[in-house]
Amino acid sequence: MNSEQLAFSPALQQAELIRTKQISPLELTKLYLERIEKIDPQLTSYYHIAAEMALADAKAKTEKLIKNSSELPPFFGVPISIKDLNPVNNLPCSYGVPALRDKPANLDSGVVTKIKQAGFTILGKTATSQLGTLPYTEPAGFAPTRNPWNLNYTPGGSSGGAAAALAAGLCAISLGSDGGGSVRGPASCCGVVGLKPARGRITSAPVGDWLNGIATNGVLARTVEDAAAFLDVVSGYFTGDPYWLPAPETSFLSASQQKLGDLRIAFTTKLPPLGEAHPTCGKAVLETGKILENYGHKLQESCPDFNGLIDPFKVIWQAAVATFNIPPELLEPMNRWLLETGNSAGTYLQAIAQVQMISRGIVGFFDNFDILVLPVNLHPAIKIGEWAHLSPEDTLQKITNWIAPCPPFNVSGLPAISVPAGFDENGVPVGVQLVGKPASEGTLLAVAAQLEKATSFHTKYPNF
Repeated sequence: MNSEQLAFSPALQQAELIRTKQISPLELTKLYLERIEKIDPQLTSYYHIAAEMALADAKAKTEKLIKNSSELPPFFGVPISIKDLNPVNNLPCSYGVPALRDKPANLDSGVVTKIKQAGFTILGKTATSQLGTLPYTEPAGFAPTRNPWNLNYTPGGSSGGAAAALAAGLCAISLGSDGGGSVRGPASCCGVVGLKPARGRITSAPVGDWLNGIATNGVLARTVEDAAAFLDVVSGYFTGDPYWLPAPETSFLSASQQKLGDLRIAFTTKLPPLGEAHPTCGKAVLETGKILENYGHKLQESCPDFNGLIDPFKVIWQAAVATFNIPPELLEPMNRWLLETGNSAGTYLQAIAQVQMISRGIVGFFDNFDILVLPVNLHPAIKIGEWAHLSPEDTLQKITNWIAPCPPFNVSGLPAISVPAGFDENGVPVGVQLVGKPASEGTLLAVAAQLEKATSFHTKYPNF
């Protein structure tokens, strides 16, 4: 295996190579830091590269490995990137705000604590849209983050840096977060796996409740099994969580490898009230349906009722900007507009009540189906700066018409995953979204694994 093949190898494979002493954590970390130094100036997938900290951690792990290779945590020495919305003690946490880019955090978020306990080595903080509010990663004061498959296009957002770094072989796996498609959208744009788990699966500590549970941490991974194994090590209750899910009877990794019976699978290429997806995105859904039929699953064209969801979701999303308590003069125009046009607390609570009522219908849809297959986005990735000339109002409408298939499963708390499903005419990847029943990540991962085995998209990577 050469250095490039190693950089693009799955995280689980890297962990096994370390455990069997075929490679050391220090060698692997140096490999990624060298690639970041060479490649990332073209991408800006990282906002902060923690080279000194990563090398020190990898050196200590290598020394431990030499002394004793037994009883190691599952991802011992595997390099990971952390989205720059999640605090890591002593590393800057900018939230995509230039004034904060050099301000170090004084704690680890709960999911970062679990990541460290799992043995990962943190390479740095990946780029995000400012405050995580936009589905492309071009915050004012930072160079835009570019898609490694085509540098003229966005890798998506707000976990754009996480997806770009992973797709370019600049880390083995990435921590992201998803409040309206911010893991699934970038995964689709960059040709990787993006898992948004069910509400309560992963802690939001130290934050108790982020936008009434709409947002959650998630993972961008090279394979479905990597995503499943990552979920195994980061899920679970963290002291003070306002809600949580019990541990599954079997590990998510084992569940992803299970043999499935015939499932009832719904699919759609339309999203009421916005209409039909772009032909490229619709084709990905239809071809995915054919693969699943070949596995023996029963498919039926059907879709939950999303009508009435857009306006209250916009109200809730506007409130996200205010929660950061950042002075308006430090915000880019789009976020300043969102802050200034925000609504009262009563309007926010009414919006929460509305989306919860609609969510009951979305969840009820899964009384008759095990899985729903639909587009991740309604059209392929946009160019860098494509909407920069638009007013905030027009930008918000464009965003709505792009990411609309994702937010329904944030408000309903259902698990969803994006898996690679092809490429558009510009050579940019396109994914397909699978959604499962409440707390059914095991089944969701197993179906995603079936798709992965039937295609070769996860084995492809961009050339530099």
